[in-house]
Amino acid sequence: MRLTSSADPQLWIPVTDSFGWKGRRHRKAAIKMLMGQALQRGQTPLPRAAGAGAWLISQFAPAMMKRADGRVLVWTWKADPELVVAMANTQELTNDVRRARAMMPIEYDDTETFTTPLGAGEKLVMSFPTQPGQPPFATYTWDTGSHLITLTAVGGDRERFGTLIPALDDLARSIRIADDLTGGESPDVLRLPPA
Repeated sequence: MRLTSSADPQLWIPVTDSFGWKGRRHRKAAIKMLMGQALQRGQTPLPRAAGAGAWLISQFAPAMMKRADGRVLVWTWKADPELVVAMANTQELTNDVRRARAMMPIEYDDTETFTTPLGAGEKLVMSFPTQPGQPPFATYTWDTGSHLITLTAVGGDRERFGTLIPALDDLARSIRIADDLTGGESPDVLRLPPA
């Protein structure tokens, strides 16, 4: 399953398709923030070597994301790439994925319903996480039955992260499942808008 988005280009810079010098600053900031959350989980500051690692990975990331063929989309905030990075991805809903979701900490039960063209999903905003070093984040998830679609946004500034929630909501609403069949290829296909 591949994803596509019509993110507002006035607000978001797509990291997914940026190559070479184009988007280098935004790409590096996005990778550094994602590495900081994934590797450190916000417990301790990122080591100095992580900056060099982020730069190195930023050189290969566009090719890796292009190879993911729409399964991963990444954006940074256009005005300040260090403020927020958002990553949408899709993964097959295996029993292991379902088990992992069921075993998430109790804070993850504070979700609210969030409906988009993908259907009814869940939204969780943690502007001030319980762990002191953890960065603020928001997650949007949709269960399609066969796949789990997730948009995760990680903030670099606790005080300003809450102001970005309306823009993140709009970004979440812009995500679609990319069809392999384009309109007009088959007259026998009737496309209906989401209910």
